[in-house]
Amino acid sequence: MGKPTTEELAQALEEAARMREQDDDPYFIAKTLLNLQYRMGFLEKVLHAAERYLRGEGGTEHAALHRAIEQAKAEDAHTAGRDTQQFFI
Repeated sequence: MGKPTTEELAQALEEAARMREQDDDPYFIAKTLLNLQYRMGFLEKVLHAAERYLRGEGGTEHAALHRAIEQAKAEDAHTAGRDTQQFFI
């Protein structure tokens, strides 16, 4: 399966938002897509922070990576309505 283009993703997200607004999401596909897109943004920050940490670009990479991981955990817990300690179990 190929990755959607920027335009395809934008269309899919627009349609997902419309479906949620009109309460037309019987199988929760729109909810799932929107949630995954939201969470992906935080995980991409973790990836970029990890890449900088592994390259050793300065003295603050470890702290930045830790912050990015904690933010991703907090957002995952927030969207799931649970404590951050249960992240990725």
